[in-house]
Amino acid sequence: MSSNTRIEHVRAFRVWDSRGRPTVEVEVRLAGGGFGRGITPAGASRGIHEAVELRDGGATLGGLGVAQAIARIEREIAPLLQGRDALDQAGIDAALIALDGTPNKARLGGNAMIASSMAVLFAAADAQGIPLWQHLAQARAVRIPLPEIQIFGGGAHAGRRVDVQDFIVMPLGADSFDEALHWCADIYRAAGQIMHERGALAGVADEGGWWPSFNSNEAALDALALAIHRAGYDDGRVLISLDIAASEFGRDGQYQLALENRRFSTAQWIDQLCQWVKQYPIISIEDPVAQDDTHGMRAITEKLGATVQIIGDDFLVTSAQRVDNAAASGCCNAVLIKPNQAGTITETYQALERGKAAGWGTLVSARSGETEDVIIAHLAIGWNAGQLKVGSFARSERMAKWNEVLRIERASITRADFAGWSALPVKRA
Repeated sequence: MSSNTRIEHVRAFRVWDSRGRPTVEVEVRLAGGGFGRGITPAGASRGIHEAVELRDGGATLGGLGVAQAIARIEREIAPLLQGRDALDQAGIDAALIALDGTPNKARLGGNAMIASSMAVLFAAADAQGIPLWQHLAQARAVRIPLPEIQIFGGGAHAGRRVDVQDFIVMPLGADSFDEALHWCADIYRAAGQIMHERGALAGVADEGGWWPSFNSNEAALDALALAIHRAGYDDGRVLISLDIAASEFGRDGQYQLALENRRFSTAQWIDQLCQWVKQYPIISIEDPVAQDDTHGMRAITEKLGATVQIIGDDFLVTSAQRVDNAAASGCCNAVLIKPNQAGTITETYQALERGKAAGWGTLVSARSGETEDVIIAHLAIGWNAGQLKVGSFARSERMAKWNEVLRIERASITRADFAGWSALPVKRA
C-alpha cells in the first residue's frame, strides 16, 4: 500500500436531496491529500429486495432523518476504513458488508454504506490525479453512453397522475452525446409547448419531466409521439422508452390502472403493453410487470425481447445473483444499475458485469431523489455501460450529470465513440 492512498480521515454529514429531504454525505481524505465525497440519492419507488436505508423515524423531518446513519459512519465505518488502502475498493466494500452483517444492509444502512463506498472511490481517483471514469476503465475501451431522457413524469414521481412512471426518449440515431442532448432539448421544449397549447402545463415532476395532465396513459404516449414529430425526429432517429414501474400498481398477478379504473390479469396487461409497442415507436420497457411476477417477466421477454429492451429494475435491484437467476430463467434482457440499491460500489459493478455476461443491455441510473453528485456519469463511461438514465432535461441535479458527460466527451483523453444503437441488446430495425 502506498502511503499516499492510505485513508486518514472519514467524516459524515447531513445534506439534502432534490426533494428537500435529508440524506448522507461522506468525505474521505487520504494521507497523500487525495479527497473524495459521496452523497446518497433516494428512490420514490423502491424494490423490496434492495438495500435498506437507515432512517430515524419519529415525527422530526417526517421520520426521514439520517442521524442514526451518520452515527453508524462516525462510530463504526470510520474506524473500519482508517488506515486502509483506498485503491482496494473490493476489500473495503467486503469489510463494510461484513461489518453490517445483514443481507439487506439494514444495520449500518444502505445509505451510510454507499456514501462511504463512493467517497473512497472518488478519493482513489483523486490521489492518482485522473478523472474517476479513467480510474474505473483501467485502460479498457469505453463508450459515451446513450442518454435516456424523461419528457413526462408519472407514477410515484408525479402524484400518480398517470400510472406509467416515465415517458422517455432515446436519441439512438445521434452521432455524439452533444447531438443527442440537442435533439432531446428540442423534444422537451416541443412537449412543453404542446402542454401549454392545451392549457395543461402544470410544472414539472420529481425528475424534471413535464407534470402529466392526461386522461389516459395512451394520451401521454400520443403527446410524446407528437412532441417527437413536432421537433422533427419522427424518422426513426428518436424512439420511446417507458418505465412502467409496475410494482406500484400490480401485485399477485393483478394490475389496476387507477387513472382509467381498469383492472388487468398478467396476461391481459402484457397484451396491453404489446399493443402499445405496435402502436407507438417503443424500443425499451422497464419493469413491465411487478417485482414478484416472474412468470409475467418471462412471458413478456419471450414476446418482445427480440425487438424491445426489457429492463429489470425493482425486479433485479442491482443484484448480481438476481441477474444470474433472471438470465437463467429467460427473464429480461437488460439491467438497470443503481448504486444505492446494492449498497457498495463493488456489488454495483458485479451486477453490471453479470448483465454484460448474459449479453444484456446495461443502464446506469439516477434516483428520483437526486443530488449534485455526478458519480453515475463516470460509472456509465468507466464501466462502459452503454446507457445512462438520469431523469429529464431540467433541474440542476439532472443537468449536472448530462453536463459532466459532455465534458468527458470533449476531453482530449477520452477517445470514445457514442454508443447509440450499440448499447441495446436488440438489433436495429
